[in-house]
Amino acid sequence: MKNYIDLHMHSKYSDDGEFSPSKLVEMCSEKGIRIMAIADHNLVCAVKEGRERAEELGIQYISAIEIDCTYQGVNLHVLGYGISEDQEFFRQLGDQIYQQELMLSDRKMELTEALGFHVTKEELDSLSENGVYTGEMFGEIILGKEEYKEHPMLKPYRAGGERSDNPYVNFYWDFYSQGKPCYTEVVYPDYAEIVQKIHQYGGKAVLAHPGANLKGKFEYFDEMMKEESLDGVEAFSNYHDKETADYFYRKGQEYGIMTTCGSDFHGKTKPSIELGECHCPYDEEFLEKALKEAELI
Repeated sequence: MKNYIDLHMHSKYSDDGEFSPSKLVEMCSEKGIRIMAIADHNLVCAVKEGRERAEELGIQYISAIEIDCTYQGVNLHVLGYGISEDQEFFRQLGDQIYQQELMLSDRKMELTEALGFHVTKEELDSLSENGVYTGEMFGEIILGKEEYKEHPMLKPYRAGGERSDNPYVNFYWDFYSQGKPCYTEVVYPDYAEIVQKIHQYGGKAVLAHPGANLKGKFEYFDEMMKEESLDGVEAFSNYHDKETADYFYRKGQEYGIMTTCGSDFHGKTKPSIELGECHCPYDEEFLEKALKEAELI
């Protein structure tokens, strides 16, 4: 089978995820995925449950986390594979980021109002389990309101529109991400610190979907490798066209690090993304070999 590895997906423990860890493992089994990792945002809550269900279903499971960090003012995501998830550092990291996001949720409401859309706390609380309001949640509510059905700003996200493939997350990228009108700044740790911590706690550090985060700044990758070397790069991703995937595949070869693949499956916030859909054009044996050499499986 050509595609049987997916090392990047999110459970309900990510604010924008939908399914329980056990359900994700079962879905992977149904898809024929044999090697998997649930990498929630700044949290390791899914690891134990996911690993136990994977063992029951005969799937190789890699403990993982996706950590927000910054390099030269650019927000990045670094995946930590094979980490010792019981470390206090990971719990504290999740708590620190959660508290900031909780405090900024009301500010997001104010900025959304200034954008011209009214959303209530009751509507947001119906989607949020922990009081944190994400850009995807605002998108889901606003796009579902009858009074905004013909709003010109929302036309790209409607059926047939240029941003309609993943309307909720695209709404987030266009209005709530770094540099956009509803952006609220969370203070994330520094890139080098996170790579060091992943290594300290037994893991391998892999830069997630760099084509999405380093747009127009691909040269940063070389600088980052000089500052604190990564163990891998997620060259094959739903966010990469062939040219971008080839570029980071070649970078992986140049530096002698792993190239990995991940769908970044979330569920309803990214409906066009399927489990196992990583746009890797090759048979994945070479990825499996790299994981074995890194002692991740």
